[in-house]
Amino acid sequence: MKDAKAPAESETQKAKLVLSLRSGGVADPAVLNAIERTPRDLFVPDLFQERSWEETALPIACGQTISQPLIVGLMTQALSLDSRSRVLEIGTGSGYQTAVLARIARLVYSVERYRTLLGDAEDRFRKLGLLNVITRFADGFEGWPEQAPFDRILVTAAAPETPKALLAQLKPNGVLVAPVGRGPVQILKRYVGDGHSGYSVEELGDVRFVPLLPGVAREL
Repeated sequence: MKDAKAPAESETQKAKLVLSLRSGGVADPAVLNAIERTPRDLFVPDLFQERSWEETALPIACGQTISQPLIVGLMTQALSLDSRSRVLEIGTGSGYQTAVLARIARLVYSVERYRTLLGDAEDRFRKLGLLNVITRFADGFEGWPEQAPFDRILVTAAAPETPKALLAQLKPNGVLVAPVGRGPVQILKRYVGDGHSGYSVEELGDVRFVPLLPGVAREL
């Protein structure tokens, strides 16, 4: 049975987290509100429940991680979302980043290569009543061409190089945010369409993500 103080303690931890996000550069009120409204403890394994609201990445199933809240906030902010945005997310994972996106965007299309992760994430979306998330078990490298073009694309695993196949699914004036690089440390990049067939690239800083892998996973 949970301690009766737990809800109050959770609210205190949540408030501290939001303050740390502000100091870390997350200034968009919509993003801060979305993170505050999304119960991170729902997405964290039981073993790490006490660390749910800490500013740190945590392990989840299938050798993957739930990103630290600051990275979730900065990546979401970099997308420049609004209530009309159709977003493609590559890498559903625990579903935490997906849920934050869904609090702001009109529709979120999320692709995951691990069937186990996807099933668990879908259960969480149902619990939260997030009806604007559409999921797919598939190869993230391929995106979701049947639903393209997208206003925004977010990649939550490190692409080895510029994700050209995903950029091809972006609207001419859209935004794609992805960690790019082959080593343990990658560069978070923001690609912004020029309204025609080209785009500009902005480097947002160093990050650490699991690699984006081709195909779908074979799980035991």
